[in-house]
Amino acid sequence: MTDRIMTLHPDGKQGVNIEVLKYEEIKQAILASLGHREVLFRDLPAAVSAHLTAPFDGSIGWYTTTVKLDLEARGLIERVPGQSRQKLRLAR
Repeated sequence: MTDRIMTLHPDGKQGVNIEVLKYEEIKQAILASLGHREVLFRDLPAAVSAHLTAPFDGSIGWYTTTVKLDLEARGLIERVPGQSRQKLRLAR
């Protein structure tokens, strides 16, 4: 049996139970994608995909969204306020 993690949601909604290895892989790719810059949410899955070193078993878009919400809830990343489109950055 593989280890799993229950993700969090920034609005307090129910999280999702996903494999820890997939969570960590996507988490590291998101953090590397944001680095020291801001990224539009719509561009995040492509940026994450570019940081993955091996074929990913699953929907990169779905996992990116799920882990992004978890990272927001944990205070690691944040939405840039005052933007008409959702833009993300590392939390300050």
